[in-house]
Amino acid sequence: MTEKSYASPLIRWSVLLLVSITIATNYYVYDALSSIKSVMQAQLGFSSTEYGWIVSFYSFPNTFFLMAIFGGMILDRWGIRKTGFLFVGFCVLGAFITAYGASSTFLSGGPGYSFMNSFLKEFSPQLKLMMFGRLLFGLGAETSIIVTNKVLVKWFKGKELALAFAVNISLARIGTAAALIASPILIQSPSGWTNAIWVAAVLMGIGFLFFIIYMIFDAKPERLGNSTLSSEPEEKFRLKDFVLLLKTPSFLYICLLCVTFYSAVFPFQAYCPDMLHNKFGVSIENSGLLSSLIIWGTIIFTPLFGLFVDKKGKRATLMIGGSLLLTVVHLTLSLTNITPYISMFIMGIAFSLVPAAMWPSVAVIVEEKRLGTAFGIMTSIQNLGLWAFPILAGMLLDYTNRNIPKALLDSGKASLDYTYTILMFALLGVIGFVFALLLKSSDRKYSGGNLEKMTMH
Repeated sequence: MTEKSYASPLIRWSVLLLVSITIATNYYVYDALSSIKSVMQAQLGFSSTEYGWIVSFYSFPNTFFLMAIFGGMILDRWGIRKTGFLFVGFCVLGAFITAYGASSTFLSGGPGYSFMNSFLKEFSPQLKLMMFGRLLFGLGAETSIIVTNKVLVKWFKGKELALAFAVNISLARIGTAAALIASPILIQSPSGWTNAIWVAAVLMGIGFLFFIIYMIFDAKPERLGNSTLSSEPEEKFRLKDFVLLLKTPSFLYICLLCVTFYSAVFPFQAYCPDMLHNKFGVSIENSGLLSSLIIWGTIIFTPLFGLFVDKKGKRATLMIGGSLLLTVVHLTLSLTNITPYISMFIMGIAFSLVPAAMWPSVAVIVEEKRLGTAFGIMTSIQNLGLWAFPILAGMLLDYTNRNIPKALLDSGKASLDYTYTILMFALLGVIGFVFALLLKSSDRKYSGGNLEKMTMH
């Protein structure tokens, strides 16, 4: 793409704020169930494995239908506005269906109950509808994140790109922190425990409105003092570009690091409050608050690491350090009784190091005309892990605690043992560390160490 004449910093950062609010509501919806796992299981009769299915179905369309890849291709062909409107719309639809699936209206035979009860009778209607809602939400959510990534490259490439990615991540993580803190509070409302899920759906609708406001900004960039910033792709994606991406070693190692690293974090977050409640005796309300330390760590440190990347480079080195820290944290949580406050905050640092370096690295490796597809490939591979590991974690948790009577667990007289479940996440951290080392070696061998160099000018 040709050299750009940039809009003013005020306009650039206003654009970032708009799309970041949309992604923050996306993250809120994703994590709204995490800190109310035990309550939801008790209210709806779900096992840990069934809870894992609900969490994992977020990734089903992007794993098995490769929708993130197709979404990236659609983005490269349709442009930001049309693609974003469609897929953020799916997020809203999925969030409301998920909430409806848990509602008393649906459980008492409301619209759709008979149909959901007419097939796969071994699964409850509420489980099936919530899984379908999460599927639609995931269908939209991952591509909307890809859209946001391309928005940032479009408005910040050659300027504060890594810092822009980092600030976007930090603002988005506020959505996760808010969900972990707010959900246990919202379920105590006299009007019903499902308030936590309905609030998530409404917030997603508000996020959709913010994206529509961004579309107005993006429609005529020349009005914003930026006559050369194209509002749509200058070059159309070609299918052979897909093959070229898969032949780029550094890009493949980033994809593999992405799937292992995020699989060791996001599925863990889905179980973290319950783990803190069972292993460390933290109350349900405080377990969500304590889990949010991970997110507050990312909110504080991700922009700092993003600024460091812009000024100094060292992207591959930061990814190595973050993967190593993540492994140490999981080993500490699974094998020791050291206070989890320290582990949660250090995980926040690890969760800042890798994303702050990884996502802007793609813009260094891949041409801009292929970025939508590149982010799509990366996201689809990532979603394979986000689909599989919540289910595996739930199955492992059920299996390793199979001899504990459910009545004792429900009464609080027994606790779930999370040791082997967290060790699984530690193993993912080790594998991610290996891929980070291979990425640095590949970058040095084939690209002259571009990932370690400063690119801001």
